[in-house]
Amino acid sequence: MRLGAPVFIDSQDPEEIARAHRALGYRAGYCPHVELEDAARIRAIREAFARHDVVIGEVGVWNNLLDADEAKRSANLAAMKRALALADEVGALCVVNIAGSQNPELWAGPHPENLTPDSFDRIVATAREIIDEVKPKRAKLAYEMMPWCFPDSADSYLDLMRAIDRPGFGVHLDIVNIINSPRRYFDTTAIIRDCFAKLGPHILGCHLKDIKLQTGLTTHLDEVLVGQGGFDIKTYLLEVEKLPQQPPMLLEHLKTKEEYDQAREYVVKLAREAGVGL
Repeated sequence: MRLGAPVFIDSQDPEEIARAHRALGYRAGYCPHVELEDAARIRAIREAFARHDVVIGEVGVWNNLLDADEAKRSANLAAMKRALALADEVGALCVVNIAGSQNPELWAGPHPENLTPDSFDRIVATAREIIDEVKPKRAKLAYEMMPWCFPDSADSYLDLMRAIDRPGFGVHLDIVNIINSPRRYFDTTAIIRDCFAKLGPHILGCHLKDIKLQTGLTTHLDEVLVGQGGFDIKTYLLEVEKLPQQPPMLLEHLKTKEEYDQAREYVVKLAREAGVGL
């Protein structure tokens, strides 16, 4: 299995960044900052990461592709197209974003229209437009799983894949994001297995984190450091290892180098105990 995370070094040199990943035991990572027009740096990143066997798991673009403001939506769409083209050039497996929210105040927030047929159809049309214009040869477009936007389950992800109907679309798995109720929280093992059973061949990459159900009313769930919540990380690791394409599993959303170190040490120990090779 390919584990990865941000690395904290005072250098923008691709060779040093790639070596820093391997020094921490990582064989995957996020794409270093680079502009689409900087062909020399793109090539240097691609070659350095390949030389050190570090897979670039993703290029992330975090904006709202369903923004109600048409000018903003158009700019967001253009950014996604550029990012998919960049991912294709730099050797990343995918570009990932949320599919979009109709919330006018919070770009990724909940809204009563988010899980409607209209939103679904707009998401499909947007994905097709991005893929058809960019025509990626290697990288794929993927949508982040979300608690209150499509895709919010393995089944809705499959529905999107079938509707989009493009080889340039794949799956980015962040199962913690769809743990949005006590029923799901207390059965994460079954949800993990369901996701891998239905989406396994299409998975390009995964995010790794944890979640904790709080005791105060009403229901409240918080992201926490891996190992401090109720998510079945062991099963997650085992399911990823089974996949022949070796999708990267990337730690995210931590604030400091020390937190990432702690998370990495926990995952390495758990993987060792489970017999999962890193």
